Amino acid sequence: MQLFSFGLNHHSAPVQIRERIAFPEDTLPVALRALAATGGAEEAAIVSTCNRTEIYCRTDDPQRVIDWLANFHGVPAAELQQHLFRLEDEAAAAHAFRVAAGLDSMVLGEAQILGQVKQAVRVASETGTLGWLLNKLFQQTFAVAKDVRTRTGIGAQSVSLAAAAIRLATRVLGDMPSQQVLLVGAGEMMELVATHVSAHKPKRLAVANRTLERASRLAAEHGGRAFTLAELPAEIANFDIIISSTGAPLPIIGKGMIERAMRMRRRRPIVVIDLAVPRDIEAEAASLENVFLYTVDDLGKLIREGLEARQSAASEAEGIIDDQVGMFMQWLRNRELVPVIRQLRGHAESYRLLELERAQRLLARGDDPALVLEALSNGLMNKFLHHPTQLLQQAPPEEQGQLVKWLPRLFPLPGEE
Repeated sequence: MQLFSFGLNHHSAPVQIRERIAFPEDTLPVALRALAATGGAEEAAIVSTCNRTEIYCRTDDPQRVIDWLANFHGVPAAELQQHLFRLEDEAAAAHAFRVAAGLDSMVLGEAQILGQVKQAVRVASETGTLGWLLNKLFQQTFAVAKDVRTRTGIGAQSVSLAAAAIRLATRVLGDMPSQQVLLVGAGEMMELVATHVSAHKPKRLAVANRTLERASRLAAEHGGRAFTLAELPAEIANFDIIISSTGAPLPIIGKGMIERAMRMRRRRPIVVIDLAVPRDIEAEAASLENVFLYTVDDLGKLIREGLEARQSAASEAEGIIDDQVGMFMQWLRNRELVPVIRQLRGHAESYRLLELERAQRLLARGDDPALVLEALSNGLMNKFLHHPTQLLQQAPPEEQGQLVKWLPRLFPLPGEE
């Protein structure tokens, strides 16, 4: 079998490692084409989120794909291997099912990951790196995720990253109605954050984004104001809570920017929550007095506090996934047998045509049809049984036992069908 899954996630690597291997969404087609050009993978899809970068592929040389990943990001292969997980065949399929169902998420049961996996598959399909194996894997993956959410309560009590961010901020600064909140970014994650923040009725809400149009649209939905990232240095001091998640490859908020803001705030505390991978905010800002900087990994620790309440549903979901993995692997094994079965049937067809041609000659000569049919049936029987009988008689003693064991399954005897 040739199915592999490998990469980094929040279980295997801290955020400072994950951000070095992340693929911004607009680079995925380029990356997939580059991987295909190496000849290392016949099919490939890349799932890259704040918590994981994972490659699913069909390949005969997985190490070649791993080396490509290290080279693409300029990370030493030895360093990457320290944090890399690698799964194949059954384990790779099970991992895909668990990821899409939210069982492998930092937030157990969260639904956002399913949309992210679907987007990754869509990009791979449009780029031309999705073939028969990954197409089947992910179609079943989506069906499994739907089944898990329908039949279990896995998502009923999940705590989102957005909710955890608000909980963390209010622990430090107090109730949200007295806080001024700035959201940096206007993507899917920030839409969730904005919904949670506005529900807590902050004193003031603003959205900063690279393009003013998207910022204005999100801000208008929640009664806030909008401005561009270019205005951040002048605006940042006005906010008590800053939550950031953009697709920028490098930090957009540096230590110096926050340091200047703190002087303008007369050292009043500020909570900065960085949901991005790669990170939006320089880690050195955490060293400043009264600056409380948190990353997605910090939020993960908070989320795990309530994990026990969802374990029962997770156990039920694991049972569903085990069943579905068995079905997928059976399909894969059957598909790999197709060439063998086709060859076997072709061999049998050659026997049939040979005996049929002989029978037609005898009939054309005027032989008794009953005798011709008898000769036809005997000829077919002898041809089909010649090789199995010869093998059984000539096999070494240690192999004869196995052949005798399998013979009734290949050729069921009377009463054994």
